[in-house]
Amino acid sequence: MALNQIRRLFGLKRLNEGIRIVVNCERLENRVALLENGSVEEYGVERIDSENLVGSIFKGKVKNIEQGLKAMFVDIGLEKNAFLHFWDAIPEALDAGMEEIRRPNSPKKKQKITAKDIPDLYPVGSEILVQVSKGAIGNKGPRITTNISLAGRFMVLMPRNDQFGISRKIEDPKERARLRKLMEQLQIPEGMGIILRTVSQGQRLRYLVRDLNILLEQWDQIEDNRDSMKAPACVFQEPNIIERTVRDFLTDEVEEVIIDNEEVTERMKDMVGAISRRSRNRITFHSSQEPIFEKFGIQRQIDDAFFRQVWLPCGGYLVIDETEALISIDVNTGRNKGAGDKMILETNLEAAAEVARQLRLRNIGGLIVVDFIDMRSRKDQQAVYKVIKDRLKRDKAKTQVMPISPLGLLEMTRQRLSESLSVTVSEPCPYCNGRGVVKSTTTMSVELQRKINALMYRKHITARSLLIIVHPEVLQRLKTEDSAHLVELERRHEARFTFRSDPNFHREQISICNAETGEELKL
Repeated sequence: MALNQIRRLFGLKRLNEGIRIVVNCERLENRVALLENGSVEEYGVERIDSENLVGSIFKGKVKNIEQGLKAMFVDIGLEKNAFLHFWDAIPEALDAGMEEIRRPNSPKKKQKITAKDIPDLYPVGSEILVQVSKGAIGNKGPRITTNISLAGRFMVLMPRNDQFGISRKIEDPKERARLRKLMEQLQIPEGMGIILRTVSQGQRLRYLVRDLNILLEQWDQIEDNRDSMKAPACVFQEPNIIERTVRDFLTDEVEEVIIDNEEVTERMKDMVGAISRRSRNRITFHSSQEPIFEKFGIQRQIDDAFFRQVWLPCGGYLVIDETEALISIDVNTGRNKGAGDKMILETNLEAAAEVARQLRLRNIGGLIVVDFIDMRSRKDQQAVYKVIKDRLKRDKAKTQVMPISPLGLLEMTRQRLSESLSVTVSEPCPYCNGRGVVKSTTTMSVELQRKINALMYRKHITARSLLIIVHPEVLQRLKTEDSAHLVELERRHEARFTFRSDPNFHREQISICNAETGEELKL
């Protein structure tokens, strides 16, 4: 990665205790954890050979337009074509997290482009510059947008949108007014816009100018790549997980960044040192032979956090079930031996904080339903609702939370930009095909007897001597509890059954053969 691209990731001023970023570099993957008072609040993993799509910019080619879906499919060089909704192909307003700022002497509004204009602007076969806004999830290809943005340390540059904004997370009116004045002094090319990020709070003009210049250089390089490359092609690759984490999470509150790879540590120190000598000292090398995630107790927390059941300090617990589109979280009192409303409130308050943490930790999103323990007091419900709202303010993903319903359910959505962490690090069980359950030996015995009955009544099957091969656990059931049923089955059909087990068989696999010819009999 170019020095200018890395330099914009840094720019700290002061330190507070309690927050660390810990980086584990390995041959096959990199892992990053954000610790707050020793607790893992953010965790990310990225395979070395994987390509980070979200944020990357492609020169693509429109393959087909679906008027019914109001969308088009664009070839960006991946296995599946990317999905571009008409609404993502027109200039949009700022999102709800930003306050729009009117630019001084701003030109008159251009003619408004609507969704109806998109098929004419981008006909089939035309080339188009797009940015991935959501990675491929399940069977769906990535989602893209023409509203390109480049994230810097203190701002986001929108090279094709002339709107200006300030993060609403900066609440101090005086600071917002100061930033507006600084924004007016920035030399921003016509037709472009910027959004000042939360970390711009308290920064001097020179830092904003430097950040803007780096982003403008980056955009010039993207345009050069666009003009020189043939579609489909990637014209800008989003930084890897380590650099993204530094850019998005390394704020004034972070005490230090600890890396267990000396080469990466030195490279980061050199790049930070070019900006601030003091900031250089905040990046340290973990020289101990003890694994860095073990040293800081991260591995144990990760292992515990990814169970379906998550225990709370009070003795209650959460049960988290993840499906493709919906996450259900059930709150239970568990071992909490308190009594009455006080115990219920205590459990729900701890659950609310842990739910917000788990969503970030597991990177799960979509529609989320939390079933809190029923609370009779509306005041208690509001207290729980406030806790989860406050904790979600730390979440970089967009969230929307509804008040607790009369049924005790809290409904919310969380932006899902990529696969959840469980999908990233695991795959469906080859034995149960992701169902999480297999048929019991009793069920398999019942199904076997049904198959034998069905076969014996088929006119084209004359064999009366059968070889039946099953899984060893199923055979054990047949030899014990169900042996009398099988003897009765032999008498009824005037047949002879020979049973054999095969440890390579699936628990749900049954093979019934003609014992004389070895031919497998099919229904």
